[in-house]
Amino acid sequence: MQPRRVYIETYGCQMNVADTEVVLGHLSAHGYERTTSPDVADVILLNTCAIREHAEERVLARLATLARHKARRPDVKLGLAGCMVQHLRQHLLERAPYVDVLVGPDAYRRLPDLLAEHSHDPLVDLRLDRAEVYADIVPRRERGIRAWVTAMRGCDRFCTFCVVPYVRGRERSAPGPMLVEQVRDLAAAGYREVVYLGQTVNAYHDGQWDFAELLRHTATVEGIERIRFTSPHPAEMSDRLIEAMATIPRVSPYLHLPVQSGSDRVLRRMARDYDTAAYLALVDRLRAAIPDLALSTDLIVGFPHEEAADFAATLDLVRAVRFDHAFMFKYSRRSGTKAHAWGETVGEDEKAARLAELIALQEAIAAEKNRDLVGRTVSVLVEGPAKRPAGWCFGRTPHFKATVFPGPAASGSLVRVPIGEATAHTLIASLTPPLHSRPPSPTCPQ
Repeated sequence: MQPRRVYIETYGCQMNVADTEVVLGHLSAHGYERTTSPDVADVILLNTCAIREHAEERVLARLATLARHKARRPDVKLGLAGCMVQHLRQHLLERAPYVDVLVGPDAYRRLPDLLAEHSHDPLVDLRLDRAEVYADIVPRRERGIRAWVTAMRGCDRFCTFCVVPYVRGRERSAPGPMLVEQVRDLAAAGYREVVYLGQTVNAYHDGQWDFAELLRHTATVEGIERIRFTSPHPAEMSDRLIEAMATIPRVSPYLHLPVQSGSDRVLRRMARDYDTAAYLALVDRLRAAIPDLALSTDLIVGFPHEEAADFAATLDLVRAVRFDHAFMFKYSRRSGTKAHAWGETVGEDEKAARLAELIALQEAIAAEKNRDLVGRTVSVLVEGPAKRPAGWCFGRTPHFKATVFPGPAASGSLVRVPIGEATAHTLIASLTPPLHSRPPSPTCPQ
């Protein structure tokens, strides 16, 4: 019998990408094969995110477009999965009555059974499961050099702006030995970097191993060149974890450390469990242990009751820390969160102005920090061909800085390249050919 074909689109963060890989792995074990075209799919799935409102509108618009396949071929199953489904629930059934299946982030195991059922009504499974970590399901990944591995699911933090604890449930960690075994399989398949994922990944604890111990065991896997993780919470950065980062060569000297605001008043309203003094002290501890550490962060402007002085404090913190990179957003009000009841107190024009000022400051800092690398030689893990110029390759340094350089170089190889120019986002090598840590075969230009 011919396998049923599934087409899937993913919206949101790397957690959603990792969930899609779990879904594909589970469906593959039940006789499905992936297709890149909805025109021939028996099942069409959208794996969704609930973090920002505009993403939900985009998903609903895309779903309406994909519904034409069901109109032409009534046997096609149309499904929604993930955080947005958990968040909106009844609203989705009203907006998209043509959907056949709705599954939340803890119900992916039931997808084969739900898709096999014949019903005139949508089949829904939105139960949250405090035990579900999908540790026994082998994800179906795209080929590449980097793999995302979900170390833990859920969140216990309940920040006032965030829906994650409501749509992904409480924290639970996958067994450490199973994660390390998964990494061994990844190394054998040719992956060279693993990134552990979790909403508060540094809170990981499986009952025996904490996150520092997980990193130490992972670093013993031959073939893995680099280990990263995202996103940690500042309040969970233990001395053991800092020591592990400082002493394990394969753990990259790069940390994404969300701060959200530089105002203590706003941080209290966000329920972040630290103030700016504690955050800055943590940065000092990290840089004392790892002097060349690269830091990135998340920043929100326009949070309810954020005043001009609060925003100025955020600018001051950015100047003090000098992040290598930052993800910067206007506050997005989400139903179900505590902050939703506070309404919008900062106008859209003011939000946009603050965001533009923040971006300009961070871009200038990032450009300065990258220009400091001009004239130096850096190690690059090659990912593949660069978008431009033709014949050049793309990769990242241990500090996760995007780098382009003239080929040849094999994807997955380590090369050393001299930096000739830099922008706020990219290191650009000089025309000198790279020095290869491993022979380049095949080469990356295509």
